[in-house]
Amino acid sequence: MTESHVGTACGLRKLAVIGGGKMGAPIVRRVIEAGLLPPRQIVVCEPVEATRADLAARLGVVTATDSAAAVEGADAVLLAVTPQVMPAVLENLRGSLGPAQLVISIAAGVTLETLAEGLRHPAVVRVMPNAPAQVGQSISAWVATPEMTPAQKGVVRAVLRSFGREFEVDRERYLDMVTAVSGSGPAWVMLMVEAMIDAGVQIGLRPEWARELVLQTMSGSVELARQTGKHPAELRNLVTTPGGTTAAGLYAMERAGLRGAIAGGIVAAYERSLALGQAARGQ
Repeated sequence: MTESHVGTACGLRKLAVIGGGKMGAPIVRRVIEAGLLPPRQIVVCEPVEATRADLAARLGVVTATDSAAAVEGADAVLLAVTPQVMPAVLENLRGSLGPAQLVISIAAGVTLETLAEGLRHPAVVRVMPNAPAQVGQSISAWVATPEMTPAQKGVVRAVLRSFGREFEVDRERYLDMVTAVSGSGPAWVMLMVEAMIDAGVQIGLRPEWARELVLQTMSGSVELARQTGKHPAELRNLVTTPGGTTAAGLYAMERAGLRGAIAGGIVAAYERSLALGQAARGQ
């Protein structure tokens, strides 16, 4: 199947992306690289001139400054903007969407109700991806309005699978929890990676050695958990010898409150996601 036919097979012939920033641009690149759509069948609406020029030159996509014009004729519209500017985006697009068009939002905290009412359009999907979308390794949880057809859900799955894994949840309230665990999750992981590299350097390792050791330990441990299907505690116990180095290290980390600090950060992110949703509704 050629690149120009992959999107057609799932009913996607044109994609409009509102926002070509930190998430919008990488998603567009992955959609192209995965062969879902060729560049000329993607329109990116972006207010920053330098960003538009870069997207056109680097990816070959069509660019626009007017969102209403960008979505014309698109089968799917991806809203890749921050929650803070979402009200303005919804207002600009209100009345511009046809009944068959599908809207996919990746804005944290912005509810289906806010999106549907703001656009006056029923076929809406709320998605929470994460930053590894840049390398095709995102995990995206999503929920759709009841008006979404099976064919439209197929389009959603195709778009999300172009940059990683996806799964549909059965209650919207889970999306704010997903935001805290995996949406913000790469920051938690990178903080751990940074701390481990710094500690390796502190005890005498060369920085480049510490970096390679930590990155491979992280990726290898994740793959071990994925392939074995074992609980993380069971795998942790496999490398924890009584009275050994790992036991000593784990004891020090527990005394320092590592587990509680991680849990506290996730709870804080969850509460912030709820607050962003209220702000987008004007509450």
